[in-house]
Amino acid sequence: MQRCDSGNVIALASRELGKAERWAGELGISRAFGSYEELLADPDIEAVYIPLPNHLHVPWSIKAAEAGKHVLCEKPIALTAHEATQLLGARNRTGVRIEEAFMVRTHPQWLRVLELIEAGRIGDVCSVMGHFSYNNPDPQNIRNIAEIGGGA
Repeated sequence: MQRCDSGNVIALASRELGKAERWAGELGISRAFGSYEELLADPDIEAVYIPLPNHLHVPWSIKAAEAGKHVLCEKPIALTAHEATQLLGARNRTGVRIEEAFMVRTHPQWLRVLELIEAGRIGDVCSVMGHFSYNNPDPQNIRNIAEIGGGA
């Protein structure tokens, strides 16, 4: 985000001000907030990126929209169809944009693959197969707690 040509990262928030200040200093970000509410109240902030745990994506995306901020929310943007409908309602009510941070469509490696396909460099694509896995057997790891959106 800091390398983006069409915007500037001007603030970072955490539930702990010290942590926010530490990361902001390390990343060269000028403002640090000790709460998400403080960040949303800043009139200089036009858009927010929400990388919180999955079960917090919808509530904080809605709070951001209601504060007049555009939202880029980490995936999954919602855990259920009902939550997705709530986000659509917030978007319609506030007029802000709410998008899912699904980088695969625009990642440079996949754009290059698309270029190779379109140029005919690898022939006709007849089938694509993918596999993603990792070994994380820790039941306390947030990615493995289904109740709060962990796991596949």
